[in-house]
Amino acid sequence: MTIYKAPLDDQRFALYDVLGAEAALTALTGGEGHTRDLLDAVLEEAGKLSEQVLAPTNGPGDEEGCHYDKATRTVTTPKGFKEAFRQFAEGGWAGLTMAEHFGGQALPQVLGTATTEIFQSGNLSWSLYPLLSEGACHALELHGTEAQQHTYLKPIVEGRWTGTMCLTEPQAGSDLGLLKTRAEPGEHGSYKITGTKIFISAGEHDLAENIVHLVLARLPDAPAGSRGISMFIVPKFKLKADGSPGERNEAYAGAIEHKMGIRGSATCVMNFDAAEGYLIGQPNKGLAAMFTMMNAARLAVGVQGLALAERAYQNSLNYARERLQGRALTGAKLPEKPADNLVVHPDVRRMLLTQRAFVEGSRMLLYYTALKSDLEARGADEATRRDAGDLVAFMIPIAKGVVTELAQECTKEALQVYGGHGFIVENGVEQFVRDARIITLYEGTTGIQAADLLGRKILQLKGAGFKLFLGEVQAFLARHAQDAALQPFIAPLAALAKEWGELTLALAQRVQADPEELGAAANDYLYYAGYAALAYFWARAVAAAEAGSQPAAFKQAKRDTAAFYFARILPRTRVHKAAIEAGVATLPAIA
Repeated sequence: MTIYKAPLDDQRFALYDVLGAEAALTALTGGEGHTRDLLDAVLEEAGKLSEQVLAPTNGPGDEEGCHYDKATRTVTTPKGFKEAFRQFAEGGWAGLTMAEHFGGQALPQVLGTATTEIFQSGNLSWSLYPLLSEGACHALELHGTEAQQHTYLKPIVEGRWTGTMCLTEPQAGSDLGLLKTRAEPGEHGSYKITGTKIFISAGEHDLAENIVHLVLARLPDAPAGSRGISMFIVPKFKLKADGSPGERNEAYAGAIEHKMGIRGSATCVMNFDAAEGYLIGQPNKGLAAMFTMMNAARLAVGVQGLALAERAYQNSLNYARERLQGRALTGAKLPEKPADNLVVHPDVRRMLLTQRAFVEGSRMLLYYTALKSDLEARGADEATRRDAGDLVAFMIPIAKGVVTELAQECTKEALQVYGGHGFIVENGVEQFVRDARIITLYEGTTGIQAADLLGRKILQLKGAGFKLFLGEVQAFLARHAQDAALQPFIAPLAALAKEWGELTLALAQRVQADPEELGAAANDYLYYAGYAALAYFWARAVAAAEAGSQPAAFKQAKRDTAAFYFARILPRTRVHKAAIEAGVATLPAIA
């Protein structure tokens, strides 16, 4: 059995001390009531739900998995999942950030991100059921008609129904232009949806009374490729005149996948056989609606990386403090005991500090991105909203791609701290390694995030968000140029910011000459950007700790971790810079 305690102190530090969330949120349109007292109360309640209800179901849910009944084509979730979802829905968590006129609480996105972290640390598999609903809600809110919002969105916000994203097909993974699902006109403005979708998280389950599938399909006269994709609402149960679930629609799970991890989450093959559906948004404009869901989902998947890394770190730190193995190289530290604990060994401290640097750094990065999304939605003026939107667009591939990759390292190091005991199922830490593997894959692999960052956000959009972010870094450096406590970080960060700009410009020029250079450099550029961004946030953390009122030990831990990051992690940018500069010539054709 693994432990979990919501990291409220560090969440508050990231929100208020580093990011200034209270001042930023209360200045937003309609944000007057989003004070620290309110946000803290919500975080504390989320912590209780996760620690007391979700976390205890994590290991047993993984062991039991989901059950698929071939005769009825239905899925039963692991023991405890349904009761946990009931408490989640009754607590109003499903509509935490949704508008009040949809039945939500209209709380800020950054708070939703913080509570999502807590829930995902408690039980990642379980959290995927409400998570997919969040993406469906965003699509319905932005692209649905008023009638569709009333009919389908409100019950999801109330927690009575859930939603899915049905995009992938057996022959069409990330290349959605290849999808074949058809949408034929039906009666009374409906369509008959026919096709097969795969890898559909929460496609079938027993937690809610209805499931609203958002399905990408082609109209009969649709142009070829991605320009011919439309989006349709396909409910599990057709609706009666009063909007309540009626007869079963022809949308069934044909199977559930047997997976390496997240075994408590039903990943379904969904078969649509002339299922009744309704167009959402404009014909042949489904790709735009899909990206509405995808961007929200990508940030949430980045949070999954943080959530798993946090829980893995908590358990490996606890184990290292308790496990007695060997003696310190400088002599016994616990002479009254037969051996010292693991934390006396420098390499164990290296593994723990690596985890802590990535966990706490990722938290700042993710909360920063979520806070900018609040500014994008409700900033006081158009310029503020535009700049925030550019920053969010720039940060999303880093938040998803880099944070999920760093979570692989964190869970691996946690397992390594346990040694052979980490490989044993009963100790629970191996589940974090297995669960973490999927997060680099779904909602776009790391390679796709890298191509998005370099190809779209840097080149196509002319680095709009990148320039703003680099401007923030330079403004921070100017403010703290004479700050004695920040001196170990100012010069390295200033040199890195200068190099990042020069490297980006040189790379853009190379890509213009040879488009293959984009693919050759993208992955290394993504990592470089991620390590550079984390360096900025760690410098901000030290500045915030110096100015804050936290206990001395808390402040010292921030200084120590920042120093560790700059000395032992940030030099990785040297390797990625060298790889970028090596170019496509070092990637010969493979027969």
